[in-house]
Amino acid sequence: MTSALPAFETHQVSNQPPPFGGRNLWADDVALAEAVQREGGAAFAGQLARYGGLAGDELYRIGFDANRDRPRLRTHDAQGHRIDTVEFHPAYHQLMTAAKTHGVAGLSWHDGRPGAHVARAALSYLHHQAEAGTSCPLTMTHAAVAVLRQDPSLAAWADKAAAPHYDPRDVPIADKAGITLGMGMTEKQGGSDVRSNTTRAEPQADGSYALVGHKWFFSAPMSDGFLVLAQAPGGLSCFLMPRRLADGHRNAFRLMRLKDKLGDWSNASSEVELCGAWAQRVGEEGRGVATIIGMVMMTRLDCMLGAAAEMRMALAQALHHTRHRSSFGTRLSEHPLMANVLADLAIESEAATVFAMRVARAVDQAGADPQQAAFARITTAVGKYWVCKRAAVFVNEAQECLGGAGYVEESMLPRLYRQAPLNSIWEGSGNIQCLDVLRALSREPQVLQALDAELDAVAGVDAIYDAALRALRMQLAATPEQAQARRITERLALVLQAAVLLRAQSPNASAFIRSRLGAEHGMAFGTLPADVDFAAVLSRALP
Repeated sequence: MTSALPAFETHQVSNQPPPFGGRNLWADDVALAEAVQREGGAAFAGQLARYGGLAGDELYRIGFDANRDRPRLRTHDAQGHRIDTVEFHPAYHQLMTAAKTHGVAGLSWHDGRPGAHVARAALSYLHHQAEAGTSCPLTMTHAAVAVLRQDPSLAAWADKAAAPHYDPRDVPIADKAGITLGMGMTEKQGGSDVRSNTTRAEPQADGSYALVGHKWFFSAPMSDGFLVLAQAPGGLSCFLMPRRLADGHRNAFRLMRLKDKLGDWSNASSEVELCGAWAQRVGEEGRGVATIIGMVMMTRLDCMLGAAAEMRMALAQALHHTRHRSSFGTRLSEHPLMANVLADLAIESEAATVFAMRVARAVDQAGADPQQAAFARITTAVGKYWVCKRAAVFVNEAQECLGGAGYVEESMLPRLYRQAPLNSIWEGSGNIQCLDVLRALSREPQVLQALDAELDAVAGVDAIYDAALRALRMQLAATPEQAQARRITERLALVLQAAVLLRAQSPNASAFIRSRLGAEHGMAFGTLPADVDFAAVLSRALP
């Protein structure tokens, strides 16, 4: 007989998981910690542990606020003056302050120790789990440093972008200790084909340029400066366009509207018209794409990290829920079929994480090691395609583990699901990545050499892996056609992930190889071989 309820109460709340927050995302993630150690970032473990605690508690909590109250564009003030200001919830600025202060946008530039890029990648991965929208300006700020450092006259911009300081004021950069940077590449008529851009860059007597035209996607319009592509007399060129001029006046561009996006709600994206905006050329005229190519390796890596982080948070949410909720007298996580689904997700998540961190090491060593540079060249495109492509279906499967609760905003899964497609689209869609993979394989012999070195290092350890490697090499030797680009890139991604798991001696390597390379898997998650030790996989995934 049940106890009497207080007046007006209809039922007792039971069989519900406790709140997810208050965790340390670094301490929870065995695979991440091992990967950072293995890839050369061990010296930064203390810093990562501190940020993991912050990301899993305060930043996780305020991330809901930053997404609930979206940015608003104010084109004019009360007196009718044009101001083009974007207003944010205070939580957005708190998130940006934490990220910049702890090095999410600049550790790899202002800390010269080996492994700094690996540690910065791990910081980005932790931050993205708490709140993904702020990753957009953080990523662009980090990547832009590689471009700005090509020009000694832009040293102040590069140094302040890398600095561990965040200052949201709309003032000239001379008045700031730290800045953020955005990008203006895409136009209505061109999309990924930036060579079809029509924005003009008109040379001025003092060596500067006046930009006239539009940008259909103008990312992070509240930033202090923007890298912009425009057509100069010598061809498509790269320019740095400040928000505020040195004398304090606004630069001559107008924010037309903010994009009403599927996700990424905390971050502002805009359309802009350039009305003779002052800009400084970066690099040579006609070499705009070549000038910004240094950003590509960084932004592709961050797309991969973001997708892996979304997988990781979705997995953690699913495990947390199913371990605390029961059905038919048994915890959800202990039902064999649910355990198969969760274990399959855990294996996919670990493979994405360790592969991203391996690529981060290649980026870290690219400046001194040509083989690592070649490896980074191909794997940033491979990983950008495959890991990002897997994120949306992964998050949806994690939602289903929560049932109806996974479709409700309080669970965070809807926000992750809206966010998941972004990294596939941003910085070049899937087809662009796969075409770049074919281009690198066919035109850059050092890329194949780097791949061979990586894949051969674990040959002979697993028979299924060895057979998959032989089959991959036969495919590559046949000179794949464009229509095969996705198939080749997907297979290359899976074999590379398997190689990293084998090198890491991960207890999940065999299950990944049997399922992903050995055909012991169906088309959906939850179709692992029945003899996989699901409990061991899940214990490793979230202790």
